[in-house]
Amino acid sequence: MNADPPVTLVTGASRGLGYALGLALGRRGHRIVALARTVGGLEDLDDAIRAAGGRQATLVPLDITDAGGLARLALSIHERWGRLDLLVHCAAHAPNLAPAEHIEPEEFERSLAVNAAATQVLIAVTFRLLKAAPAGRAVFCDDPAAGKFHGAYAASKAAMRALVEAYAAEHERLPPQVRLITPPPMPTALRARFHPGQNPAELTSPADAAEMLLPQILD
Repeated sequence: MNADPPVTLVTGASRGLGYALGLALGRRGHRIVALARTVGGLEDLDDAIRAAGGRQATLVPLDITDAGGLARLALSIHERWGRLDLLVHCAAHAPNLAPAEHIEPEEFERSLAVNAAATQVLIAVTFRLLKAAPAGRAVFCDDPAAGKFHGAYAASKAAMRALVEAYAAEHERLPPQVRLITPPPMPTALRARFHPGQNPAELTSPADAAEMLLPQILD
C-alpha cells in the first residue's frame, strides 16, 4: 500500500453497490470513509475490508439528508487529512411505485431530499476538500429508470443528473474531476422494490458491478 493512501468517501456504503465499491477500493489501499444509516452494515464493511488486507474504515452512521451532519463530516475530514481524494455517491431512495396522480407527498419529498437535494449538499461540503487533493474526483451513480409508476424516483434522479452534469461542465478544465456512472441492473433492495419478481440470477452482482465500474472511477 502507498504511504499516503487516497481518502475516499463512499455514501450508501452499508449494502448494495456502495458496500461493494467500498470493499473494492478498500482492498486496493484506499482509506475508506463509509457513510450510511445502518450501523451493522457499516461494521460488516469494515470487517470485510480488514479481512481483505485493507485499512480500518472510518464509519459514519448518518442520514444523507442531514445537511448539518454532512458539514460536520467534511470538517472532520479536513481536520484529519486536509483533503478528499475521491467521492463515490451511491446513496439513493426508492419510493413506492405509484401513478403520478397518486404519488404520496411524503414519498415525493423524500425522493427529492435523498436523490437530489442531498447531492447538492454533498457537492457543496466536499468541493474544497476535493480541490485540496492532487487529483480530486467526484463520482455519482446515475439510474435512467423511468416509465409508468416511476414518476417520483425518475423525477428525483433526473434532477440529480442535471445537477451533476452542470457540475461536470463547470469543472471541465478545473478540479475536481466530475463523473457520472451508470451501474448495470443489480439484485439490490432498491431494484427488488421496483421489480419484485425479477430473477436475481439474471442480474449483475454488486461485487461484479463494482469491478466493472472501477476503471470509470479510477482511470
